[in-house]
Amino acid sequence: MKTRISLLVVLVFFYFLIFSCADDSLDRTIFIPDEDDYRLPAYTEWGYNSFGAEYERDYFLASNKIVPCKIMYNNGELQFALQGTIRNKDEMMLLFIFPFTSISDYTDLVQLNDVEIDLSADNGCIVKIIKDNVETTLDIIDGKLHFKRTQLLIVDEKVNRVILSGVFELRFIGNLFPENISNGRFDMGINNSVFYHQ
Repeated sequence: MKTRISLLVVLVFFYFLIFSCADDSLDRTIFIPDEDDYRLPAYTEWGYNSFGAEYERDYFLASNKIVPCKIMYNNGELQFALQGTIRNKDEMMLLFIFPFTSISDYTDLVQLNDVEIDLSADNGCIVKIIKDNVETTLDIIDGKLHFKRTQLLIVDEKVNRVILSGVFELRFIGNLFPENISNGRFDMGINNSVFYHQ
């Protein structure tokens, strides 16, 4: 009888251990290398909380030490921030700000499905880089931010997060000459912990 109870306690312990860690694993960054360039993450639509782009001759990448994406809706504008590292050490944020339909909950982000934003057009879009606590508004030559797919992730019959997957690229005037961020891709799981509405 004691053996059965002990076995039951062990099984219950492992059940709770596995399922308590499952939700945490949805917040981690998972890096799956791209087939053509192993230094970039592959484009995925699984909510791997990963992003990457070539920045000139370097790479801007998500890191497990930094929350890779935060989104805020404020006064008719959506602020989409990718936070990571460049040269695998220096922290950097790439912030896209653009007009968007009123939303009040992270689940409303499904409206971004297949939305492409021309970053060079005079449509109220602003792109900033924040590095070493210095915020720079970029003088965009051309570029795009394309939310290719948005989907709800349902766990145990409840909406757990919205998965935002897409691509981005831009050219801008840097230190007197054009600079380039190319081959950008992102795959983010967004819930209330990284979404804010004012």
